[in-house]
Amino acid sequence: MKRYWVKVLNISVLSTTLLTATTLAPVSVFANGSGATVANSQTSTTPLANPATSFKNVSVHDPSVIKVDDTFYIFGSHLQVAKSKDFLNWDLVASGVTDNNPVVPNVTKEFAEALEWAQTDTLWAADVIQLADGKFYMYYNACKGDSPRSALGIAVADNIEGPYKDQGILLKSGMWDQISEDGTIYDATIHPNVVDPDVFYDKNGKLWMVYGSYSGGIFILEMDATTGKPLPNQGYGKKLTGGNHSRIEAPYMLYSPETDYYYLYLSYGGLGADGGYNIRVARSQSPDGPFLDAEGNDMINVKADKDKPLFDDRSIEPFGVKLMGNFLFERQIGDPGTGLGSGYVSPGHNSAYVDPETGKQFLIFHTRFPGRGEEHEVRVHEMHMNADGWPVVSPYRYAALGEDITQLTTQEIAGQYQWVNHGKDITADIKPSQTVQFTTDGQIHGAVTGTWSLGADNKVQITSNNVVYKGVFTHEWNSESQSTVLTFSALSSSGIAIWGSQGVERSDQDIVDAVKKDLNISNTDHVFFNLSLPTKGTSDADITWKSSNASALSTTGVVQRPRAGKGDAKVKLTATIRKGTAVSSKTFNVIIPQQAVSPLLGEYTFEHKKLGKVAQDYSKNEYHGQAFNVVSSAASGKNQAATFNGTDSYIQLPGLVTDSTDFTFSAWVNWDGGGPWQRIFDFGNGLTRHMFLTPSQHNGALQFTIHNEGRDQSIIAADPLPSKEWVHVAVTLQGDVGTLYVNGTSVASSTEITFNPKDLQVTEAYVGKSRYTADPFYKGSLDNVKVYDKALTAKEIQRQAKEKP
Repeated sequence: MKRYWVKVLNISVLSTTLLTATTLAPVSVFANGSGATVANSQTSTTPLANPATSFKNVSVHDPSVIKVDDTFYIFGSHLQVAKSKDFLNWDLVASGVTDNNPVVPNVTKEFAEALEWAQTDTLWAADVIQLADGKFYMYYNACKGDSPRSALGIAVADNIEGPYKDQGILLKSGMWDQISEDGTIYDATIHPNVVDPDVFYDKNGKLWMVYGSYSGGIFILEMDATTGKPLPNQGYGKKLTGGNHSRIEAPYMLYSPETDYYYLYLSYGGLGADGGYNIRVARSQSPDGPFLDAEGNDMINVKADKDKPLFDDRSIEPFGVKLMGNFLFERQIGDPGTGLGSGYVSPGHNSAYVDPETGKQFLIFHTRFPGRGEEHEVRVHEMHMNADGWPVVSPYRYAALGEDITQLTTQEIAGQYQWVNHGKDITADIKPSQTVQFTTDGQIHGAVTGTWSLGADNKVQITSNNVVYKGVFTHEWNSESQSTVLTFSALSSSGIAIWGSQGVERSDQDIVDAVKKDLNISNTDHVFFNLSLPTKGTSDADITWKSSNASALSTTGVVQRPRAGKGDAKVKLTATIRKGTAVSSKTFNVIIPQQAVSPLLGEYTFEHKKLGKVAQDYSKNEYHGQAFNVVSSAASGKNQAATFNGTDSYIQLPGLVTDSTDFTFSAWVNWDGGGPWQRIFDFGNGLTRHMFLTPSQHNGALQFTIHNEGRDQSIIAADPLPSKEWVHVAVTLQGDVGTLYVNGTSVASSTEITFNPKDLQVTEAYVGKSRYTADPFYKGSLDNVKVYDKALTAKEIQRQAKEKP
C-alpha cells in the first residue's frame, strides 16, 4: 500500500480487506544481517553489516511510490513503471504510451478521451493507490505541454501491474474562454493545471487528492473512498499555494504520527538540466492547510508577481523549506573515485514513504547529474526529523547499511568535511562543496566558520554567521570512495539545508602520492587550447608547474600555437606536489600543434586500406582521425567510401576547428535512413558545447545545431535528407549567417547563428556518432568529407556538388 503508518491502519473506518492488502516491507529489508529490527532512524549510525556497493538504476520521470506485499513500485510520466524490493535495485516494468504497454494495453484507445482533450500523445505523472476494495486506482493525466490544457482521469486494475481499465476523466483544465470546473471562465492565473495528482488517506482514514502545476497553483480535493472519485460540488477544490504561473508543481503529501504534521512536498523551478528544479516542503496539522514553512509563512500567499514576466521565480524562492537543489560534492585530485564527484542537477518531483516497522522515512525522486545533460535516473534517500520537526535528507543515496544505535563521540565527529549549502534560490548553478574542519572542542574552521554541538540520538546543532542549523549525524554509503562515511544534514530556521561528508584521514605522503597518481591533463598529443592547470589537490596539497618551453605553453597553462610552417612544439610540463614536508613530481610530454597551414582543415576521402584504424587526412594539416568499426566500400567504380553500420561505427577526429570563427562542413552522404537524431558529424566539448548535423530530427527534417551557454541555434530544412542515394550536403557559417545546402542548393538558412566553432573549444570531433548516448549511430556511407575554417561561397559549394564520388 501507499505510505501507511500502523497508526493509520488501525483506524476502524478501514475495512478488513484494506488491512489484509496492506502488507508492508519485511523487517529484513531494513535490518542488519542478523535479521534484528533496525532501531529508530534518528539514532543511527555505526555500520555493522556489509554495505551495499552496487545499484541497478532506472529512469522513471516523476516517480510516485506504492508498496505492494514485499515490492515497491514507482509510476511516472510516459506510462513508465518500475519495481524494487530494496530501493537499491530497480527493474523496469513498462515504458511508453504505446499500445503494447502491458500496464495499460491499447492505451491510445483506453485513454483516448484524455489524450484527445489534451491534444497530446503522451501521459504525465501518474499516481496509484489501493483502496478498501483491494483494487488499484491509477490517477493518470495528459497535458498539452505548452499550455495548461489537461485532463486528469482514473483507471482501475485488480493487479498493481495492470491491466488498468479507464473509468473516465475527473477534471479538465485549460478551456480558454469557457466555463471551467468551478463554474467560472477558466483563468490560468487562478485555476489549476490538472496534473501531478497524489491521492492519500489522512490520519482519520479520509481520502484526499492534492494536485496541480504552475498556472493557478496547488489544490486539494476531498475524495470518495469507495469510488476513488472527488466528492461532488467542489469544483477544483481548495487552493493550498501557488498562482500567477509560478513554477510550483508535483505536490506529494505525507503524514507523520511522530510530529502529528502533514508534510506537503513540492518542486520549484523547471525540470530540465537548466531549470533549477529543487525539492521543498511545508507542513500543516490539517491535510487541507494552512501550510506553513519554517519561518511561519502561510503558503497560500506564495505566488508569482503578476506584474513581472511569466514564471517569475524571484517572487517564490524565499518561501518553503528547501531540502535539496543542484549540488556537487567535488572530487578533488587525489580523492577516491573518478570524475567530477557526487552530485545532482534538478532533483525533483518526489514521492515519499515511511516504513511502519522501523519508522524510517524515504524520499524518492528523479534527478539529472553534473556533466550528463538531460539524462536522469531515480534516486532514494533516507530522511530524518530534526529537533524542530522538519525532515532533513541524508546526503547520499540509500544503501541499506546495517546500523546500531551507538552514540557518536566528539572524537569520531572531528575531522575534515565537504560542506554544501543548498541556499534558498532557484538556479541552474551547481552549489559546490567547500572544505571545513570540525574540531573536538566544537569549532568549525576553513571555508565556513562557526561552532557545532552534539546532542542525544546524534542530533547536531551548527551555528555559522549567526544562523542556527539543526539536524542529525548519520553514516552513509559514498559510492565514489566505495566506503561508509560520516555525514550530517541540517536545516536552518529559514528553511535552508546544509550537508556535510567527512573525509578520510591520511598522512601527508599518502596525500602527495594520491595526488600524483590522479593528476592528469587529458590528451597531451594535440593541445589546441589553454590548459586549466590545477594548483590544489586533495587536503589542500599544493601543485606548482614548470614548462620547458614557456613561449608555447606557460606555467599557467596559456597555449601559443606555433605559426604554420614552424612545426609542432614539444613541451615537458612538470608538476611538483607538496603537502607539509612530503614532495613528489610528475612530468607530461605535451605537443602543441602548429597553426593550420590552409583553410582546408581536414580532407577525408577514405582512399586507403587501413580505414579500420585510421581516417587519413589528405589536407596539409595531417589531422588524422581514428576509425572505429568503419569499413571501406566502393562509392563508384574507382572511389572508396567509409561505411558505418549504425551500431558502433564512427570516426573520431582531433579538435580541428579550434581556431574557426567561420566554418564549412561538406560531404557526400548516402544515408540508409532509420531513427531520428543520427549524426553526420558532432563536434564539441562535453554535453554543454557542441555543434552537429543530423539527417533527420524528431520532426523528420535535416538540421544543423550549434549549442552553447545552454541555448540552441539551429538551421532546419523542410525535409529530411534523401536516403539510399548519394547526396551532397554542406553547412556554412559566416558571421551570424548559417546556411544548409543539399546538392548545391540552399535548403535553409538563419541570420541568428551568433555562436561560432571557436567558442566550443572542440575536444571531441565525431563523424557518425552523437555525444548523447541515447541517440542512434549513423547508418550509411560518407565520402569526400571536408572541413574548412572559412565559409565556402554558394558557387564553391555548387562546384563540389558536381564532383560525384
